[in-house]
Amino acid sequence: MKKKILILDDKETIAKVLSIYLMSDYDVQWLPDGLQGVKWLQAGNTPDLIISDIRMPGMRGDDFLEWIKQNELFRHIPVIMLSSEDSTSERIRLLEIGAEDYIVKPFNPMELKIRVKKILPN
Repeated sequence: MKKKILILDDKETIAKVLSIYLMSDYDVQWLPDGLQGVKWLQAGNTPDLIISDIRMPGMRGDDFLEWIKQNELFRHIPVIMLSSEDSTSERIRLLEIGAEDYIVKPFNPMELKIRVKKILPN
């Protein structure tokens, strides 16, 4: 059975690129913001990994990360953050909150796939 990845990004094109590179090895679910991600998790869904953009409408990715890491049911799920902001202080802050990794956009999809495989070995 394939492991499940939840992608949170308000840009459908980014979600499609990620899905194309990941769907051969993983089941991929895409939602456009963190608030819908919270609702999806609360509905009983549990992914093996979450890839989240930071800047999204509704609920930002950093707010989603804080929510998930404070929630007993979901805090074990690794989260990779995506951002167009290459700020060292932002990266450090999100890693301290509990992000597993931080990838700057634009990114190489093959590099992201390798980072995912390191977090989710088969």
